[in-house]
Amino acid sequence: MPDDTILEVNDLQHHFDVSPPALDRVLRGKGRVAVKALDGVSFSIRRGENFSLVGESGCGKTTVARCIVGLYRPSAGNIVFDGVDIGRLKQRNAMSRVRRRMQMVFQDPYASLNPRWRVRKIVAEPLVTHRLVTDKAELRTRVGELLEQVRLSPADGDKFPHEFSGGQRQRISIARALAAHPDLLVCDEPTSALDVSVQAQILNLMKDLQRRLGLTYLFISHNLAVIYQISDRVGVMYLGRLVEVATADQLFSTPRHPYTQLLLETIPRLDPPDGSSGEREPVAGEVPNPIHPPPGCAFHPRCPLANDRCRNERPSLLIADDAFVACHAVHEGRLSSRLAEPHSPARCD
Repeated sequence: MPDDTILEVNDLQHHFDVSPPALDRVLRGKGRVAVKALDGVSFSIRRGENFSLVGESGCGKTTVARCIVGLYRPSAGNIVFDGVDIGRLKQRNAMSRVRRRMQMVFQDPYASLNPRWRVRKIVAEPLVTHRLVTDKAELRTRVGELLEQVRLSPADGDKFPHEFSGGQRQRISIARALAAHPDLLVCDEPTSALDVSVQAQILNLMKDLQRRLGLTYLFISHNLAVIYQISDRVGVMYLGRLVEVATADQLFSTPRHPYTQLLLETIPRLDPPDGSSGEREPVAGEVPNPIHPPPGCAFHPRCPLANDRCRNERPSLLIADDAFVACHAVHEGRLSSRLAEPHSPARCD
């Protein structure tokens, strides 16, 4: 692993058991059924980088995040954090030291905070759990500092979560995540439940914290405008697989994979091409059944460039013009240029 790589995910797989009850299986003579939520995902993140995952709902973005922070156990593959293979850690103390350095900000600020606890206890929880602060006076001071870091008042520590707006609750969640001095922050759609103006405030706060604290972000979102604003590199996911990885500028200026191109077509344009209304166009087709995914390239039922090879052979994520793309059409030079016009989402400043 290169010296500047803080996280490396190798062939990550996670399967959910969706089988009917055992008695039903016996009576109907059927076996177990599993959904491959992740089917061989590999990527790396450099220190200080904003790496984002984007894709339609159900593509596996959140499952990746939960596997990384330890909420889900991978079915296969490995996760290496700062040179340590997390899956091989057996001792509780060793696992705790690694987990402390990876914290998560959840999607819903209304559900991720304990409504019965005061904010001071919520923010102090990582400090107490990891025994970073033991003195009560010092703990109170540290919580006040964390609240000020996210532009709240130390006096807010005496309030309950229901006394805050959605944006303020998300600031509390960020303060709690920062309490353990993490190196990596996993952000699972942290702005999706917020108004657009509040989204901009949270994103600007996160970028400011990254500059001051040297944080690394794994950012998950389906909002392309948010991805464009905050990302250094972007991974596009489809049905549990990565189909393209590129810098944000590359992805929005010259998208390679047909699915990426179709995603970018949904962005409203302020300056539509001649003869175009500029209205949003839905992504063609429907996502296949994840229990019985199509053979070959999972996107081939919706792809206008699919041929027999696409229908039978799964493409690998290979380099193409400084990006990584899993598409036979790209590597064979069959990619259509009709969708390759630059896209620039409206910023959330």
